[in-house]
Formats: sequence, C-alpha cells, structure tokens
Amino acid sequence: MPPSKKITLALLFCFSVILLISYASAVKVSHDGRSITIDGKPRILLSGSIHYPRSTPEMWPDLIKKSKEGGLDAIETYVFWNAHEPVRRQYDFTGNLDLIKFIKTVQDAGLYVVLRIGPYVCAEWNYGGLPVWLHNLPGCKIRTANDVFMNEMKNFTTMIVDMAKKEKLFASQGGPIIIAQIENEYGDVEWWYGDAGKAYRDWCANFAESLDVGVPWIMCQQNDAPDPMINTCNGFYCDQFTPRPNYPKMWTENWTGWFKSWGGSDPFRTAEDLAFAVAKFFQFGGTFQNYYMYHGGTNFGRTAAGYITTSYDYNAPLDEYGTLNQPKWGHLKQLHETLKSMEYTLTHGNITTTDLGNYVSTTVYVAEESSSCFLGNSNYKLDANITFRGTQYTVPAWSVSILPDCKIEVYNTAKVNTQTTVKVKRPNKAEDETESLQWTWRPENIDETKILGKGEVVVNHLMEQKEAANDDSDYLWYMTSLDLKKDDPIWSKSITLRINGTGCILHAYVNGEHIGSDNAARNFERNVTLNYGRNIISLLSVTTGFSNYGGGYDLQPAGILGPVVLIGQNGDETVIKDLSAHKWSYKVGLHGLINKLFSSEKATKWSSENLPVNTMMTWYKTTFKAPVGTDPVVVDLQGLGKGDAWVNGHSIGRYWPSYLAKTDGCSDACDYRGKYESKKCTSNCGEPTQRWYHVPRSFMRDDDENTLILFEEFGGNPSLVNFQTITVGSVCANSYEKNTLELACQGRPISAIKFASFGNPQGTCGSFKKGTCDGANALSIIEKECIGKEKCSINISNDKFDTTNCGDIVKRLAVEAVC
Repeated sequence: MPPSKKITLALLFCFSVILLISYASAVKVSHDGRSITIDGKPRILLSGSIHYPRSTPEMWPDLIKKSKEGGLDAIETYVFWNAHEPVRRQYDFTGNLDLIKFIKTVQDAGLYVVLRIGPYVCAEWNYGGLPVWLHNLPGCKIRTANDVFMNEMKNFTTMIVDMAKKEKLFASQGGPIIIAQIENEYGDVEWWYGDAGKAYRDWCANFAESLDVGVPWIMCQQNDAPDPMINTCNGFYCDQFTPRPNYPKMWTENWTGWFKSWGGSDPFRTAEDLAFAVAKFFQFGGTFQNYYMYHGGTNFGRTAAGYITTSYDYNAPLDEYGTLNQPKWGHLKQLHETLKSMEYTLTHGNITTTDLGNYVSTTVYVAEESSSCFLGNSNYKLDANITFRGTQYTVPAWSVSILPDCKIEVYNTAKVNTQTTVKVKRPNKAEDETESLQWTWRPENIDETKILGKGEVVVNHLMEQKEAANDDSDYLWYMTSLDLKKDDPIWSKSITLRINGTGCILHAYVNGEHIGSDNAARNFERNVTLNYGRNIISLLSVTTGFSNYGGGYDLQPAGILGPVVLIGQNGDETVIKDLSAHKWSYKVGLHGLINKLFSSEKATKWSSENLPVNTMMTWYKTTFKAPVGTDPVVVDLQGLGKGDAWVNGHSIGRYWPSYLAKTDGCSDACDYRGKYESKKCTSNCGEPTQRWYHVPRSFMRDDDENTLILFEEFGGNPSLVNFQTITVGSVCANSYEKNTLELACQGRPISAIKFASFGNPQGTCGSFKKGTCDGANALSIIEKECIGKEKCSINISNDKFDTTNCGDIVKRLAVEAVC
C-alpha cells in the first residue's frame, strides 16, 4: 500500500475515533409531560442563578463549589449583551465577562448550565441588558417585530451560540448546557406591543429553533409560547402554575429575597417561607426549580439599573461576598437531599391530592412499589393535626411536611435544624497600617463647562440623555447662553430658573455659581442672579442607570427634556422666557473620568494640603494595605455623599451613603407565616441605604500598597472611611430532637458556648433563654464536644440530654456559640 494511502486511512481512522468519542459523550436532553429528561431519564433538577459579571473569575470556583455542596444540579445565568457589546460590533469577553470560562468552570464542578441568552435580561441591570446604542440606531424599535432590532439581536445571539458550539458546551455536544432561553418575561409586556409583539414572539421561537443547539428552549412568563418553546413560571410562589399539556412544570425564578433601591430598606425573606414555596411547588407536580438568586453579588461599575444599589445581595443562600447565608443555605440543602431521595416517584408516580379543608392538603405520589407523600398546611395562623394512614402528624402553620416513604416525616419547612450564622465586621488591618487613612485630593475641573459653557455638540433643542450621551457616562452637561439687555422684559430683581426634568439628579450653575441640586429633578426651581450682557447656564444631568423593565421601557426619557424657562416680574406682569429652543451645547462626562484619574497608574498631581470636606466635585485618593487573612473585605464609606469608587483602577460601583432609607415600614420581628412580598420583614429604616461596599480580594495586592480613589459628587468627609473584614461572630442553632445539630465557624475555632438548653428554650439567636423544661447537662455536653473545633456535630436525643420535666413535648436544643 502506498505511504500516502496509509496516511489517509490513518487520518480517517483518527477522525472516526474522534467522532465516536464525541457521540458517546453527547447527552440527549428532552422532556416529557412531567420533567426534563436527560438521556431518557426523567429528572428532578435544582438550579441556582449566579451572574458571572456580578462576581470575579477568582470567586467563581468557590461559588460553584458551595452551590454543588448545597444540593444544586445546575447553575443558571443570563448573558449580558450591553456588557459584551458596549459599542456596536466591538466585543468584550475579558475578566468577569468571560462567559465561556464561567461555563467551563461550572462544567469542571460537574454541574449543568441553564443559559438564558435573552438577550433582554431585566435583572435590575442597566437598560435591561440591551445596549443603549440600539436606542440611537436609525429605525430601531426594541423588543418588537422590527427588522433593525431583530437583525441586531440575531447577530448577537448567534454569536453567543456559535461561541458555545465552538467549545462544545451544549449537552448535545457533550457539554454542560442543558437548557437555553430566548427572550425573557415577554409575556408580561407583550400586550403593550400589540400584534407586532405577537409577531416578535413567534419570530423569537422560530429563530431559536433555527440555531439547532440540541437542547430545549424555554420562554419564561410566556403563556402563549409557540411550540416547542417551554413556558415557565417566575415569582415568589409557583405551586399553582399550570404548564401546557405535555410540558413539564418549571420554575425559572424563585425569588430568594428582593433587590434594594437607593432610599429603600433592606428586604428579607425567611428560610422557612422560601423552603415552604419550594416544597409546595414539588408537592403539586413541579420538577425543575431555579433560585433567583443563589448568589446575587455586586453591581460593579455602572451596571445597576436606575436607582438600584451597588449591592445585589438579594438575601440569597450565598451572600454578596460568597459566604454561606445561614440558615437559608443549610435549610435548603436538607430540602434538596429530601427531594432527591424521591426523584423516581416524583417523576413517574401517579399523583393524588386530597383537600382536607382549612387550607390543608395531602398529596401522594405512587410509582410501582414506592410512594412519597406531602402534608401541606397553607393556613398562615393555625397548626394542623392530620391523621394520615393511621398516624397522627402535626404540621405547623404555613409549612409542608415531607414523608419520602409516606410514613416518617423527614423534613418540615418550618422546622429549621441548621445553624444561624451571625456575621460581624471587624477592622482587621494589616499589621503596619496606621489608625486612619491618609488622604490627598484634587478638584474636578468643571470651569470650562460651568463658566465657559463649552461643549462638543451644539443643537437648537434639548436632547434626551440617551440620545446625547449614549451610555458613555452618567454625566451630561447641558449648556446655553443668554444675552440680556437693560430693556429686556424679563429683567427684574427676582428671576427664577425653572427646569422640568425626568427624575435624574441635577446640579445647576449660573455664571459659574452653583445655585442648587436635586436628587430626583422633575420640577427644579431656584432664584437666580443674572447680569447685563452674556449669562451662562450650565446644567449637569446625572443618571444612576437607565430603566430596565416594562412595555416600552426604552422610551422612558432621561436627562432634561424641559421646558427650561426664566420667570421674571415686570411690574404686575409675569414674563416667561423659554430657553428650550435656544442653542444648547453638550458635553459627555467629567474631566477626571475622561482622563481616568481613577487609574492608580495615572501620573496626576494630588494635593495633601488643606483637605476639603463637604465639597462638591472633589477627587480623593489614599493608599492602604490589604487586610490580612482571606475573609471578605468591605470599605465603609460612611460620611460621604454620592459618587464612584475604585480600588487599583477596578470600579467597585456607585456609592451613595448619604441616601437614607425611609424611616417607616420596618419591623423588629419577622413572622415567616403568610405570603411574602418585597415590603415584608424589612429592616435598616432611617439608616444609609448602603454603607459598606465589597472589595474583592482579587482587586487588591497582598504584598504591596493598594490605592482607593473616590470621586465625590455631592460633598462628604472621607475621614471616616475605613476597610473592614466580614467574619463569623457567633453561630446559633435551635434544632429539634432526632436531628443532628452541626455548628461551624467557617474557618475559625469555636471559642465559647454562650448558651445551651435542651427542652423548650425560648427566644431567638442572640436572645435565647431557658424555658420551663431544661436538661441540666446541655451546656457541659456542648462545651466538651465543640470548644476548640472549627465544626462539631451533636446527635439530639432524649437519651443524650438529661430531661425529666418535659413530658411528651417535642424537644429542641438551642445553642449559641462564639467564634
């Protein structure tokens, strides 16, 4: 045989082997009327949302590891179009925007991926994730049957799919992506777009199918989703959601808490209520559930939507910094283990639900020789005593008991048997750091705008801010001039400048003098002093992100639309001079931002003399050593007004500690019973909306000086700024007998047991007290088994603890340990 033929045959053989390996590793993902199927096996799938741009690549492996340990099968993420294509046809997939690296990190951990391409995402993300340049693209109308928009959406979505295909990341190629999403919650706004919206919906479905990814496509909140799109539910509760015939019951967003807005209090959703919602969903036929969020993270840079805080903690099972939010993480982990033990019956069994009245029900799944049962009590006041198959069960109000074998209660959503972790902030300084930070400063150069009125674009009308600035900066100058003669009818001793805005922040200057500011300018009005001759009016409009949700949300204006008028009094006559159609000059951004003063490598002169405080438009700079250890780091910005912060050139987001939360609506106690909504169980009333800002460890250098740079827009005092670490201060548990109590200080030893009681202890973590029934040896047992250890486990039984005065009550062990 000629050598060339041997080489050809060898190459063919190698290619065939590669094809066989690829085919063998491919996974077939489909669905039946009950569940998603993987290689023909119906599955119970538990997923959690982690958004890659809201953390750092260095954080990803640990976040995903903790998600897997918490019992998740999959990680869900949106794809953020405006982050990846900030300028049309200019792409960024670097750093924490490395989508492919994120997916591969999930794959390496052995978890699946749910890829919600959208590419509209909502997500409290600026402009809903769509690039603002779409707004300025001729003929473009977003999220409707518009060729310009659909071509752009097609271009980006196809690119994402092709990137994933190239790396063989779809399950059909042996990769981790088992589900993809097109559009997002469009059914909630479709009505606004009329027939064009319906046509767009159908186009989305056909386009998605044409991409041939080999996995199911979903359309959340889309009751009229075209076949074969799977409609899914989003909300705090989805147990009553009814899928279309022959489609599985899927919950893509179980809201673990809620987001926070500037001026808002801190939302909180209890572990009991969240677990109750999950258990009810699976009781009534659900098979796929995703937590939104499992880790919320941080809105770095300018990524937050309008008036959304930099923190996106979301009260998720993993907090903003990636540490366990206990008891939520552990309580859900136990629920996940219980549900997984019932996978076969939940996906194959015949379902019988019996309504017992008073919001109490039983549900039985029977599959061949096995059965699993749920006892549900949706009454938010009364406990339920249920006789079920000859056995008496007590199901607390607003809870679900799960009996995997229909005999023994293994889990109840209201009975939390995992620890509560109390976190504290500590000034964990580097050893040689001085007591306070040493600051230098420099002013923001705004003279050429506020005094000279010089801009880059000049037009004879007021421009909407997205039109004038695209999304290049939060800051846009509107400048005009006015020549006044002594005989001008407007001339009087009292002249008022009135500006109708759109709710953005406004700083107004007349002839170089600051005349006032407004946090949410809609009807700005100030008295002004004008001169004979030329007068310069300079208005700085400041956005804090654009709108992200609603039908036609992209049309909600930003900036100054006017009218802008001067009002004078000429005798008894009121004279109004409308400046809206004057010649207006525009400048995008501020001098320091354009010249990147926030870069620690920037050679710029800073002054250490006469440090100004409470002075608008001021830059501050300091250096610091990274706090020792591995605990999460935050910077306390109390005392500052509003602005932006950078560590070693990395943006840690917008700050606004001067914006206080409302003073009413908070409660000292939180009752998990009853339906949750975002205003229930809030805290932090009357305090800064956000005082602490996350500084990822990867932003800092451990062995060198680090630089913190602040741009202070409103005026504040940096002397109170300091770095702290977040660590576990104490841990508590209040677990029922016949369970195993686990205490862990997350890397630190347990140093003392502050409280321990077995019986019917009262109170909550931090305020436990003994009840009428108490085992005398509880404290000594816990001290012996736990002190000096990072974690300890105690089997809770009546035999272990000496109780003689408790009767037949179900006993609990309450412990508070100091870390």
